Amino acid sequence: MRRVWIGWGVSGLLTAFNLFDALGKFAKPQPVIAAFARTGWPVELATLLGAILLTCTVLYLIPKTAMLGAVLLTAYLGGAVATNLRLENPWFTNTLFPVYFGVLVWVGVWLRAERLRDVFPLVR
Repeated sequence: MRRVWIGWGVSGLLTAFNLFDALGKFAKPQPVIAAFARTGWPVELATLLGAILLTCTVLYLIPKTAMLGAVLLTAYLGGAVATNLRLENPWFTNTLFPVYFGVLVWVGVWLRAERLRDVFPLVR
């Protein structure tokens, strides 16, 4: 039971970060506009990216769709890695940050979903 609570804690922190990010993409404050300009992405896509992130996050929070949400969040984060690689950003701070985040996405769902632990046990 403790494992499940820790999983929800990890998932909750990730969700808070994702909600902050998605809402920023909807509101488009100056730092978001500057980030889109720096990456070469049209700022008109911010709302769509925010909606995609919000949808993936909601799916991640619902127990029956948590694994689908984790897969979709992983794909979303893969796009962030590709963007950082294209911009030749620093590896450990920028480029790999979405990878670290993606690992935490799966740690959170692994801790709270028994059926995933059955498929990917740490110890047999």
